[in-house]
Amino acid sequence: MKKILSVALAALLSLSLVACGGNSSSAPQENSGASEAGTSSTAGGSYSTSLDDIKAKGQLVIGLDDTFAPMGFRDENGELVGFDIDLATAVCEELGVEAVFQPINWSAKEMELSTGKVDCLWNGLSITPERQETMSMTNAYLNNKIIVMTNEGVTLASKEDLANYNIGVQAESSSLEVVMADEVYDTIKDKIAEYDTYDQVIMDMQAGRIDAMIVDEVLGQYKNTQLGGIFGVAPFDFGDDLYAIGFRKSDTELTEAVNNAISACIESGKAAEISEKWFGEDIVIS
Repeated sequence: MKKILSVALAALLSLSLVACGGNSSSAPQENSGASEAGTSSTAGGSYSTSLDDIKAKGQLVIGLDDTFAPMGFRDENGELVGFDIDLATAVCEELGVEAVFQPINWSAKEMELSTGKVDCLWNGLSITPERQETMSMTNAYLNNKIIVMTNEGVTLASKEDLANYNIGVQAESSSLEVVMADEVYDTIKDKIAEYDTYDQVIMDMQAGRIDAMIVDEVLGQYKNTQLGGIFGVAPFDFGDDLYAIGFRKSDTELTEAVNNAISACIESGKAAEISEKWFGEDIVIS
C-alpha cells in the first residue's frame, strides 16, 4: 500500500512540475520572423526587404523627422506636409503602393531602420561616407548647403569668427556631422549647443540665448521666410549637402526600384512641379 501511495505522490509531483514549467513558457512570444514595418527577418535578427515584400503588404513605411520643414513637417492642422511628403507619395504611386509616414526619433534613425521599424529613411537625409558604409542609399535627388544663420548684430566674416559666439545645431544632424569634420571644429566645439530639433534651436535664437545656428539651407531659409526674414546669413557655408533616401544595406533591389521611380517622376515633370510648390524653383537633381 505504501508503495502504491509513493508512486501516486511521485506522479502528482511530476505533473505539478510540468504545469509550473508550462506556465513559464506560455506567455506570448514576440514574432521574430517579421518586423513592425512588415519586412522579413534574416539570420542574426537583421531585416531585409524586397520590392515583392513591399508590394505584398501594399505599403512603404517611411521614417521621418516631422519637424524638418519644408521637407516633412506638420502644418497648423497637424497634418504631415512637405516636399519629401509629396515626392514620396508620387514615388509610391509609381511603385503601386501606399506611402505610410512614420515619425521617429531622428537621433535614433539608424536603429529604427536596422530593427525593421521602418522600411527607409526619407526626410532630408544627407549623403555621408558613414551612411554609405552602413546603408543602401539612392542617387542624390536634391542639392542643399550647410549654412550659418545669425541674429541681428552678429557679424561673421569667416568660420573662425564662430568662436566668438554661442551656436545652436540639431543633435545627430548632417549639419553637426559636417561641422565636426571641418578643421575649424576644434576651435568652436565648446561654443556649440546641441538640440533635439531645429524648432528648439530657432526658439533659442529668437530668445537671444544663442547667436547663430548651423543648419540645412532648405530648412533655414524656409523658416526664416516664415518668420519674416529676421535672421541673417553668413557669407560662407560648410559646403554642399546632397539628399538621398536610406535603406538597409541588404535592400539594394528596393533602393534601385525607388531610384527608377524618382527618375520617372523627373521625366514626367511631377518632381519639378513639387519642387516649384515648395521652393519656387526646380532644384531636383537626377
